[in-house]
Amino acid sequence: MTSKLLYQFDTDTTASVFDSVVAYDGGADHVTGIGNVNPKNVLAMVDGCIYTRAPKDKQFTAIFVGGSSLTEGQAVFDAIKKRFFANFRVSVMFDSNGSNTTAAAAVANIVNTRDVSGKKAVILGGTGPVGQRAAALLSLEKADVFITSRSIEKAEQISAEINKRFDTNVKALPGGTNDERVASISRASIVMATGASGVVLLNKKDWIESESIEVVCDANAMPPLGIEGVELNDKGKEIGGKKAFGAIGFGGLKISVHRECVSRLFHSNDGIFDAEEIYRIAKEML
Repeated sequence: MTSKLLYQFDTDTTASVFDSVVAYDGGADHVTGIGNVNPKNVLAMVDGCIYTRAPKDKQFTAIFVGGSSLTEGQAVFDAIKKRFFANFRVSVMFDSNGSNTTAAAAVANIVNTRDVSGKKAVILGGTGPVGQRAAALLSLEKADVFITSRSIEKAEQISAEINKRFDTNVKALPGGTNDERVASISRASIVMATGASGVVLLNKKDWIESESIEVVCDANAMPPLGIEGVELNDKGKEIGGKKAFGAIGFGGLKISVHRECVSRLFHSNDGIFDAEEIYRIAKEML
């Protein structure tokens, strides 16, 4: 039987142990983690993946792109895809910083709870990897999406990048102070926090008293959480008439989706697992 080989191309110095463990749990027979990967040095590695096995066995070689930087990972992912031609290709998954799997699991839970079409959704601290992908997926679900940041200029720059990549209409709002964040969630139906660990972005009274908010979701697993009053294990918990999701509450789906995507990498040699496909699988599994 042909071994299932997964090559983990990481833009950080050291390949992620987390991603390696999940890869084995997803069915890979052997995982090779390589750090400091960039769009130039990845090309020879891709050649090693696509030229070595016969056509009938190419599906048993696959690539995973990871690392902490979404921008750097995207550049590597794009370089890999451009290297493929004809049937000289293998399946590849992109999940830098867990951005795609985490956002997919969170948004799948949100849309399973409420119809988000036409509703205002605000991603507090939304300029990071998870926030960017969550904003894109919510916008593709026809929500009216805004991201905040301590710098409105950064929020505007990132929203433009999201819109270019996904053909969406994500917009920016200020979020440098508590007053600005409270103003930004005015008339919002969905509020999600994806900011840095240990930073409270929203006090409980500021969302619990809102008449418009229907769902709150916090992607931060390190206390204190980004949205005060949300607990790690909340999974659609009713709090003050709103549905609450914590990082572990939707994190089980995130891990399951990650494993499932790795498994599916070996179903064919032409799979492309980016935000859209990973999100489709998350909704399917939920």
